[in-house]
Amino acid sequence: MRIRVDWRSSCSLTGTVLKWLAVPLAAPLVLAVFDGDDAVPFVVAIAVTIVVGAAFERLSETRELGQREAFLMVALTWLGVAVVGAIPFLLVGLAAGDSSSFSGPVDGPVNALFESTSGLTTTGATIMSVWDFDNQSRGILLWRQLLQWLGGLGILIVAIGLLSNLMVGGAQLMETESQTRNVTKLTPQIESTARLIWGLYVGLTVLAAATFYGLNQLGLAPEMDLFNAVSHALTSVSTAGFSPKGGSVGAFEPIVQWAVIPFMIVGATNFVLLYHLTQGDFQRPFESEELRFYLGIVVFFSAIVSLIIGFDSELGMGLEPTIRHGIFNVVSMVTTTGYASIDFNTWTPGAKHLLFLCMFIGGMAGSTTCSIKTLRWLVIFKGLYRNLFTSIHPQAVRPVRLGNSVIDEDTISDIFSYVLLAIIIFFLLTIFVVVDSARADTGVGEFEALSAAASIFLNIGPAFGMAGPMENYAGFSAFSRFVMVLMMWIGRIEIIPVLVLFLPAYWRS
Repeated sequence: MRIRVDWRSSCSLTGTVLKWLAVPLAAPLVLAVFDGDDAVPFVVAIAVTIVVGAAFERLSETRELGQREAFLMVALTWLGVAVVGAIPFLLVGLAAGDSSSFSGPVDGPVNALFESTSGLTTTGATIMSVWDFDNQSRGILLWRQLLQWLGGLGILIVAIGLLSNLMVGGAQLMETESQTRNVTKLTPQIESTARLIWGLYVGLTVLAAATFYGLNQLGLAPEMDLFNAVSHALTSVSTAGFSPKGGSVGAFEPIVQWAVIPFMIVGATNFVLLYHLTQGDFQRPFESEELRFYLGIVVFFSAIVSLIIGFDSELGMGLEPTIRHGIFNVVSMVTTTGYASIDFNTWTPGAKHLLFLCMFIGGMAGSTTCSIKTLRWLVIFKGLYRNLFTSIHPQAVRPVRLGNSVIDEDTISDIFSYVLLAIIIFFLLTIFVVVDSARADTGVGEFEALSAAASIFLNIGPAFGMAGPMENYAGFSAFSRFVMVLMMWIGRIEIIPVLVLFLPAYWRS
């Protein structure tokens, strides 16, 4: 068989990404040295990523990517960075044990890879228990946060740039809804576009950190020191959800929880629209039908969940906590951030099932968020309404529109196919978790399996039951956790760039 994919070019560019991973790894290294903690895990990770990256770079001098090479490069990049990102966790676990065994909260290769992949894919699921966080060095906790920030920015740049014409039903719609004819050409050069998005992303992160730390300086949030402010800024804007605190954002004062909400919402907003806001075009976001749909969903579910928990006499929360926890946790689920302001495992089944439903929504296309995304749901609802209308009026010609633009039928078909494929994979993962739980006798219930499968594949983070917001995924078998690693990877890069690699036609036709 003759391979018709220039895999060397894909691997070469993947090597470049891996080589530059040494730069963010330097931040936790410096912090570890400053705190007098063990810096060896970060030194080793930097050495590995530079050597492996340089070796991959030498595979090809060709730096051009076709459509097939782009698929391969994206899949390899996310996988490669996750593997390298696991090295500090792995070595910290080894250092905590003796010379031949792993110990500590992230013990062994599977758990280290789980934690790293969860970080990079901005899932926010963790192996660590609430008691483990206080025993960890600030260096390793900062690396968890940085992985999520890199993952949030990385998928955004890929969606807007490299995969602009490859993501199924994503970029085509993003171009339509953002009213930009080509999202890869906000400026004449894709490099300039990437820099603009990068600058916006960094700016929002700095603003979030300044806001959180400002609350500390005003005496309103004593626990929100500079380290916590930066850490939560990194994972708020990236809609990621890791926290250096075992109690997540619930470990801080109510005003901090209120302050985090707008940054989760903004992080899940189309960055093309945010860019136009920075250019003084304040009218464009108001013309976005998807933005109205997205915000409407947040308001609707927040109101319903707040009402349900408000009428729960066993919770006994006052008016402000009820509204705050209702809004915060709905926003966290819809935007796929995965923060928690309270242990919603204690809520009534109605509230928990609504939060479960929120997992499948996601934020806007062209944002840092995961899951199915509101733009796809909006097109699906419009398509279903169109089909109902034409069933009554078979002679009518009724195109599906977003704003003043018509969505072509191929894109609509792509979206229906994508959502169906995502739901099928979710159910298959649920079945696997249930079956493997019975094999390993880990005691996973059906709703726990459903919520864990949705949380992992849609990159949410916390689920319910044993994987709840104040719990972790250590209770699942090692085999289940390894499969979850693959599902986080596949779900984060939106299925197609991975699944297409398994088609023989991809390699030879």
